[in-house]
Amino acid sequence: MPLDVAAAVVSNTHLSNDYNVLALAAPTVGSDARPGQFVMVKAAEGNDPLLRRPFSVFEVLRDDAHRITGFSLLNKRVGVTTRMLFALQPGDRIQCLGPLGRPFSVTEPPERAWMVAGGVGLAPFATLSTVLRERQIETTLFYGGRTADDLFHLDEFRERGVHLELATDDGSRGDHGNVTIPLARALGNVDPGVPIRLYACGPTAMMRAVSALAATYGRATEVSLEQVMGCGLGGCYSCVVPIRRDGGPTRLVRSCLDGPVFDGGTVVWEALV
Repeated sequence: MPLDVAAAVVSNTHLSNDYNVLALAAPTVGSDARPGQFVMVKAAEGNDPLLRRPFSVFEVLRDDAHRITGFSLLNKRVGVTTRMLFALQPGDRIQCLGPLGRPFSVTEPPERAWMVAGGVGLAPFATLSTVLRERQIETTLFYGGRTADDLFHLDEFRERGVHLELATDDGSRGDHGNVTIPLARALGNVDPGVPIRLYACGPTAMMRAVSALAATYGRATEVSLEQVMGCGLGGCYSCVVPIRRDGGPTRLVRSCLDGPVFDGGTVVWEALV
């Protein structure tokens, strides 16, 4: 069952002028969180903003004795709630409901894991890569941003044993262009008999392209959709996603309950992009 807690801010690390990582003291939520799940956050008291906003659990935090102490959020300052989260100070409290949603399915050896992230779509992959390391899964992160300054936590992923393939729109780091460039190269170079599980999170157009590209090589992709949500509990129907399985009719499901993780091959992408 999800928990509704008033989580204290432990630290607020500004990564750039727009990105920050907010560490929160909430051991019960951190203990229950699985890779790909999210929390609904209310950054201030009162009615502005009225509704909570969804954020992927970024990291599960532990103390020196390896006891879980809370979790963190990767935030980009773009709207009212994200501006509030960017400005919080240690000791401030925010209301967090979670963990919510369907998590990623975590592979087992000898299958490899390829994670594809764009922008704040990096968020669910910190917890996922930690679990993959514990299972000794060979893992690669394909990570794209506008510039080199928009690529974060690279050293932390390397410390988890993750191989990095990078791309930037301006060519300042890695391949020049979309993250699908290094992904396409890797898909073309790997033996078709090597088992690989793909995970993707980021802009909808990127996830659609990743799912289509992977499918041409006979690979499935789990995607974590970044739908707008009003409640996170299935009551408001603001996060509906059209899906179609095995050539059947299109069905509308709620991302907060049936997702946010979906089989990319079942999503009716043309209705989302």
